[in-house]
Amino acid sequence: MKLLENKVAIITGASRGIGAGIASIFAQHGAHVAFTYSSSEAPALALAEELTSLGVKAKAYKSNAGSFDEAQVLVDQVVTDFGQVDILVNNAGITKDNLLMRMSEQDFDQVVETNLKSVFNMTKAVQKYFLKQRSGSIINMSSVVGVKGNAGQANYAASKAGMIGFTKSIALELGSRNIRCNAIAPGFIETEMTAKLDEKVVQSWREGIPLKRGGSPEDVANACVFLASDLSSYVTGQVLHVDGGMLT
Repeated sequence: MKLLENKVAIITGASRGIGAGIASIFAQHGAHVAFTYSSSEAPALALAEELTSLGVKAKAYKSNAGSFDEAQVLVDQVVTDFGQVDILVNNAGITKDNLLMRMSEQDFDQVVETNLKSVFNMTKAVQKYFLKQRSGSIINMSSVVGVKGNAGQANYAASKAGMIGFTKSIALELGSRNIRCNAIAPGFIETEMTAKLDEKVVQSWREGIPLKRGGSPEDVANACVFLASDLSSYVTGQVLHVDGGMLT
């Protein structure tokens, strides 16, 4: 059963990792996928080709979600290209980890702009279309770090915690128009980035998780399918933890 048949989804930061996993699972469920990338053009074009082979429409857009103007242009272009938009997944994110005493103002500003301001930019841009059709699902990719904090990640934690506050506020504002807004808080998700880390370190992290494994991009993507589809039609303003029980 295809849960997202003929829905149009915009996914930011989807050329690799969790974003690519979401795009792939969405396409498998029948969604047409518009996704953004910042610099990884080759993987983005390859992903668009892969999604198209699944029988859906897919297109990669080079766009900086942290820019208010670029976000507006992007959403309008997607609606022109696809005819509508039903789902927004705010997934674009970066890290610039450091202890506060060593963190520069630029490192703080860049992380907040890419991770948090992008959510404002993109939500503001799709809102007019969602309001017009009186439906829509917004999914914001937060993190367990946004819930419990993490030493050396004050900028990242602040951006992800801000995302949760934003999510709950938008759920309250737009609920009467049948527009839902939820957040996902992934725990330790194994991607090509974590594959470069020392295996002993990674194994010690796995041991600290009740399910004794790291998550996969597909684990996060499946949660997104639930929140994007009609299965969650009475769910809004929530933070869904996909963390193997890490914060239990």
